[in-house]
Amino acid sequence: MNRKVVIVEDQFIEANNLRKVLHRAGYIVCPIATSVPLALEIIAAEAPDLVMVDICLKGDRTGVDLAMILKEKNIAFVYLSANSDQYVFNAAKLTGPYGFLVKPFREKDVLATLEIAWYHHQQNQELIIRNKNLGSPDLLPASRSHLKDIIGNSEQMLKTICNAGLVGPTDTAVLILGESGTGKELIAQYIHRVSLRQKEAFTVVNCAALPANLVESELFGHEKGSFTGAIGKRIGKFEQANNGTIFLDEIGELPLDLQVKFLRVLQEMEVEPIGGKPKKINVRVIAATNRNLEEEVVAGRFRIDLYYRLNVFPIGMPPLRERIPDIPLLAEHFVKYYAARQKKEVTGISNDVKRSLMNYSWPGNVRELENCIARAVLLASGPQITSMTLPAPAAKEPQDPAAIKTITENERDHILMTLARCNWKIYGRGGAAEILDINGSTLKSRMNKLGIGKKFA
Repeated sequence: MNRKVVIVEDQFIEANNLRKVLHRAGYIVCPIATSVPLALEIIAAEAPDLVMVDICLKGDRTGVDLAMILKEKNIAFVYLSANSDQYVFNAAKLTGPYGFLVKPFREKDVLATLEIAWYHHQQNQELIIRNKNLGSPDLLPASRSHLKDIIGNSEQMLKTICNAGLVGPTDTAVLILGESGTGKELIAQYIHRVSLRQKEAFTVVNCAALPANLVESELFGHEKGSFTGAIGKRIGKFEQANNGTIFLDEIGELPLDLQVKFLRVLQEMEVEPIGGKPKKINVRVIAATNRNLEEEVVAGRFRIDLYYRLNVFPIGMPPLRERIPDIPLLAEHFVKYYAARQKKEVTGISNDVKRSLMNYSWPGNVRELENCIARAVLLASGPQITSMTLPAPAAKEPQDPAAIKTITENERDHILMTLARCNWKIYGRGGAAEILDINGSTLKSRMNKLGIGKKFA
C-alpha cells in the first residue's frame, strides 16, 4: 500500500489509536499535528497522499480552515468529528471532503473510508485530465448519437447531458439526483451507451421493490437446493451485470441492513451466492435517488460510507419547472409517440395549450407531462390538441401544531447554527459566546444542558 497519511487531531489517545490502525494496514503515518500551523508544516515537508482532519483543533483555526487549504492544494482529505449534526455536516460538506468519520471510530470503518477517499480522489483526477483534454464542454458528436429519448435544449438539461457524456467513458461511480419523474433512468442508460461497457448488460435494480426475505437471492443468486424452494440455480442481479453496468434505482429506499450488504459488494467487487462460493465481479455502478441523502445520513437512515462510495460523480436532474423551454419539445415528442401508438391523426398542439403547459408547475415532472399528453391524444377529436385540463394546484395542508418546535429546540438549533458559523469556536474573539453575547461559561452550561456539551468539548 505505502500511501502516506497525515493525522491532524489534538486528542492524543484518539490520534495514537488511529496511528496504530493505519500502521497495521500498511500506511505510512507522518508525525501527528494538533493545530493548523503545525499541520501545514508537516504537509509541506511530507507531501502526503491523504490527510485526516479533526474539525476542532488547538488554536484559532479549525479543521474546516485547513480543509480549504487542502482543497486548493488538491490533497485528498477526510474529516474526523465527534458530531454528525446537520449544521456540522453542511459546513464540512462545502469544503468537498472525500469522507466523514464520526467518533468513536471502528477500525474497519476507518480503513474503508480511506480506501473510498483514495478511490474517489483518483477518479476525480482522471476526470480533471479528461476535461482538460476535451477542451470545450460541449457534447462530443459520438455522444449525441446516443441521446435517443432524452429531449431538451434548455441550459439546465444541456449541462446535465454534458456531465453525463463526460463521465460516461470512465468507470467512475455516478449518483443521479432528482425528483421523481425527471428521467434519471434515461440519463443512466445514456451513460452506459457512451461507456466502454456499452455492448455489455445494463441491469436495473429497483431498490424500493426488493423483497426483504429474498433480497440476497435477488441480488447475489443462489445454488440449487441451498434453501427450501430453491429448485434451480439463480443468477443474481450483480452477476447478470458482470462486465456491464448496474443501475441501482431508488438507492435511498434501502434499509440499513441491506446497505451493509451493498457496501461490501461495492468495496470488494465480490458476490457470494446462497449456498455457493464467492465470485469476483466487474461492474460499473450508477445509482439514483429522489431523496436528499445528506439529510438521510444526518438522520441515521443512510450509511455515510455508502454515501461516499456512491457520490463520486453526482449528476443533478433538473425538475421540469426549471426547464420551461423544453416543455413544448417534450409535449410534441409525446404527441407524436402516442398518436402513432393509438393510431390517431393528431399532429400537434395549439399555442394556447402550449402556454398553459408552460405556466403549470409540473410537480410530477416529465412523467406527469407524458401522462397528460397521452390522455389528451386519446380525447382529441381533430388533428390538433386545442384544450387540456391540468390538475389544480394541491391545497396547502394546515400546519401541524405538533411540528412546531419548542423553545428548547429553537434554542438548541440557534446555538448549533452559531457554532457552525464560527467553526465551533466557543471562547475568544469571533467565538460563539461573543456572537451570542453571553458568558463563555454560561454558553458551555447551556450546551451541556441541551445535550451538545460533549460533542464540542
